[in-house]
Amino acid sequence: MSETEVATAPRPLLLDDGRPAAAAWSLDPGMLHLNHGSFGAVPLAAQRRQDELRAEMECAPVVWFPRLPARIAATRAEIARYLRVDAGDLALVPNASAGASAVYAALAARPGVDVVVTDHGYGAVTMGAERLARRWGGRVRTARVPLAADADEAYRAVMAEVDDRCALVVLDQITSATARGLPVERVGAELARRGVALLVDGAHAPGLLPAPLEGLVCDAWVGNLHKWGCAPRGTAALVARGPLRDHLHPLIDSWSAAEPFPHRFDQQGTLDATGSLAAPTALDFVERTWGWETARRYMDELADYGARVVGAAFAGAAGAAEGVDVGMPVPGMRLVRLPEGLGATRLAADALRDRAAAELGAEAAFTSFDGIGYLRLSAHVYNTPADYDRFAESCVPVVRDWARQARTRPWQDAAKPRRTV
Repeated sequence: MSETEVATAPRPLLLDDGRPAAAAWSLDPGMLHLNHGSFGAVPLAAQRRQDELRAEMECAPVVWFPRLPARIAATRAEIARYLRVDAGDLALVPNASAGASAVYAALAARPGVDVVVTDHGYGAVTMGAERLARRWGGRVRTARVPLAADADEAYRAVMAEVDDRCALVVLDQITSATARGLPVERVGAELARRGVALLVDGAHAPGLLPAPLEGLVCDAWVGNLHKWGCAPRGTAALVARGPLRDHLHPLIDSWSAAEPFPHRFDQQGTLDATGSLAAPTALDFVERTWGWETARRYMDELADYGARVVGAAFAGAAGAAEGVDVGMPVPGMRLVRLPEGLGATRLAADALRDRAAAELGAEAAFTSFDGIGYLRLSAHVYNTPADYDRFAESCVPVVRDWARQARTRPWQDAAKPRRTV
């Protein structure tokens, strides 16, 4: 990299006492953590809060569980303020996929009708759509959206699959494998005009977008708080504003089943709800320490820097490129194309993820789209430019060697972790 490029690296964020931001997390300092977008990372403040709540639960379970619905309702109100929605429209669910499953279960049977998804959809959510279509005796239709498609082209690709047989569209607000946006606001407005239901998968939106539901017309929206929101795992939001809300029920029927939405979601048997109750602590920690606006700006600048550094390191490898045009870029996430022969399928990309962790000490996201492998960078406040410099200098040469092995020895799976002694 040139001196000019190095100078554009964002200044790392610090804690109030001057320590690096990473000191507020329990992440292993011996590993590179470049994949916040998959499972998130919980700050110590939220971990301690969840530990306190669990201790309270275990000290007096018979006191804890009857009081839990009221505490969940209060937590919903705090999370609703963060997402800038009405608390009466928001229910807490274990994750975005669970919220999508609740939506699929709520939709009235319409024999023979179709569900439209895109080829950028999250696998588990798409699988749920396929199960719904089988239940209806219809089919899933996949809108093909080119990676570089702008908002207009993406809109046309989705709407080309919507006809009189279509009863539901499932659309990502921010795609997981391809780190791009889709025109959910424009599609939502048109589907509402046609009377077609829309489920928006906003799994990655909380934390990356300040107000993910602003200007959005949809029947239901789901978003994970454990990703960029840094809440404990098992914490997500389901937002519903239209007639469908009256038919939404949690996946577990419990004593609040007769209550209206969203109160019926506040009690689900003996589930450990401490993650949800600790979520506001995680959200407040980022706000109090840096402010979410500052955090988002830093994450976006850092992801941009990382893509340039790592892309430049890959540039000498066959089939690699420094930048990837995703058409509708999103904050905090970037794609870098992998050398030819690596990560061409989801399974191959997952194998690369596992091998990178085992042999390189790097938690990284490898994805695939349309037969091409990518490294997906997803930054958070605890990351620094040095993380990407280290990956480019120490890890990229090894990954390039894996690609050469794959091209010269195609019968051998270059992504498979090697046994070490």
